[in-house]
Amino acid sequence: MMKGQILMDQTKSKQLYTQAQIVIPGGVNSPVRACKSVNATPLFIDRAEGCILTDADGNEYIDYVGSWGPLILGHRHPAVIKAIEAVLERGTSFGAPTDLEIKLAELIMAAMPAIEMIRMVNSGTEATMSAIRLARGFTGRDKIIKFDGCYHGHADTLLVEAGSGVATLAIPGSPGVPEEFAALTRSLPFNNIEAFERVMEKEGNEIACVIVEPVAGNMGMILPKEGFLLCLRRITEKTGSVLIFDEVMTGFRVAHGGAQSLYGITPDLTTLGKIIGGGLPVGAYGGRKDIMSRIAPQGPVYQAGTLSGNPVAMAAGIETLKQLTTPGRYDKLEKNSQRLVAGLNQAAEQAGIDAQAAAIGSMFGFFFTAQPISDFDSAKSCNLAMFTDYYKGMREKGIYLAPSQFEAGFVSTAHDTDHIDKTISVARDVLQRVGSR
Repeated sequence: MMKGQILMDQTKSKQLYTQAQIVIPGGVNSPVRACKSVNATPLFIDRAEGCILTDADGNEYIDYVGSWGPLILGHRHPAVIKAIEAVLERGTSFGAPTDLEIKLAELIMAAMPAIEMIRMVNSGTEATMSAIRLARGFTGRDKIIKFDGCYHGHADTLLVEAGSGVATLAIPGSPGVPEEFAALTRSLPFNNIEAFERVMEKEGNEIACVIVEPVAGNMGMILPKEGFLLCLRRITEKTGSVLIFDEVMTGFRVAHGGAQSLYGITPDLTTLGKIIGGGLPVGAYGGRKDIMSRIAPQGPVYQAGTLSGNPVAMAAGIETLKQLTTPGRYDKLEKNSQRLVAGLNQAAEQAGIDAQAAAIGSMFGFFFTAQPISDFDSAKSCNLAMFTDYYKGMREKGIYLAPSQFEAGFVSTAHDTDHIDKTISVARDVLQRVGSR
């Protein structure tokens, strides 16, 4: 349970951050963790249980980051910990096949019929870059299409108008990415059917693949407009381009079968990560058998990984996916997510602040604007200064959010109505103070 009084002494976090900056670039191993966009010192976390994080100074927080999405069951779920402990009796890594890879593959494929074969990798970035290489090898084409604000990892071809940390730090692209690579990537406005149709009419026969987050989660949480995903499916079928759904974030998060099950769209390839590893490093890509059969050693498209199918990650993922089949799991997640966003919207309205919250499954977003949010440009027009004040106020009161307007939030099965209602109460207080400035 939360302690009665949050004492926000951050002495140890500050000391650790100073020490980290000597040995780690920027003091962090992933840029958004530095909290630069909100002008705050990153919190160094000591431990976690359920939906409660404890930092190095002993402060406790209700966690809505969930390690950036994978911890749908919360931290240290007993069944997942037991599964990890059991596999540790067998070993930590073999660099060889195990039965666990097959079991996890079968669980994923049962939930997502579009995946007829699957390859395990070590991260979401590795999954997306491998899927794109496969699409290029399968089609014999080089150009790809992505959408502004959709973040698909830090592979060279994908750091064009990317969301997530790239947007948070206002980096337009990245030094080190050759112009020739970027020239093969078309980045179009998310949800803009007309722009997509124009480009595909002109270049469709040159496009190897179209990759999209079916529900955007790296420019904040943005839902697809009616007909957008269907348009992608219809036109890629016509041109012979491979349609890739990046469900690294949405897979098993917005629904058991991912966003593709919610919207009734069958992609050619799907990339996964986060939840399928139960909090451990993992990724996967899978899809049509005729496409997946082109991967080495069955086919000529090369991709490999020493730690791919790591038994510890496989065991954690298997148990996580099994737990998610418990009757009522997704109903509870949906109910609590909707309760949270309804409370946030009401709190903003009472404070006289232009803001809007929305959720799908157990994923939510909160934007400081009265304007409809449908793409990256509208997301960037939000009041980022107000978000900074909101973030700091919530953190001071024991609510742990992503330190960026351009990141989604996540509810876990460990959150109960008391956690949700406490969060709404804190938000009401913080927004009143923010609105009066």
